[in-house]
Amino acid sequence: MKRLLGCVALLVLVVGLVACGPPKKSVFPPTVSIQEMATRPDGQWRLTLRIQNNSYGSMDFHSLDGQLQIAELVPVRLHARFDLDIPPFAADVTQLDLLPTPEMSAALKAAAVKGSAGSVPYNVTGTANAKPEQEKDNRDFSFHGNDWLSPVPGIPNTWR
Repeated sequence: MKRLLGCVALLVLVVGLVACGPPKKSVFPPTVSIQEMATRPDGQWRLTLRIQNNSYGSMDFHSLDGQLQIAELVPVRLHARFDLDIPPFAADVTQLDLLPTPEMSAALKAAAVKGSAGSVPYNVTGTANAKPEQEKDNRDFSFHGNDWLSPVPGIPNTWR
C-alpha cells in the first residue's frame, strides 16, 4: 500500500511540474496585402506590402517569395528580404520594387481613366519566412490574399 501511495505521489509531482511550463502559443499563417502601390517614372512599381501577424506570439519575418497577379493577367514574381519583428495580432509594412508586364500597366491606365471609380483586382500568393516566438527555427508560411487597387484621389500615380 505504501508503495502504491508513493507512486501516486510521484505521478502527481511530475504532472504538477509539467503544468508549470510556459503555455504554447498558437501560430497561424500571416495575411499579406498591398497597402499602397505607386507607379514610378521609370515604369517600375513600388509596392508597400502589409504583413499581418495572426498568431498569439510575436514572429520575426525575414522574407517573402510569391507572385502578384493583376486582373486575370500573367503574374509577376514578388521577392523581398527584410527583418521585421511583428507582435501578436499586429501588422507592419515592407517595400519592394517590381517591373510589371506591359499588360499590367495598361490595366492600371484603363482603370485610372475612370478616376476614383476605377479599380483593378489583384491577387498575391506565396510564402513568408518567419520564426515564431517560441520556436528555434524559421518556417515558411503560405499566404493568399486578394483585393482591389483603386487610384488615390489627389495623389497621382498612387493606388490603394
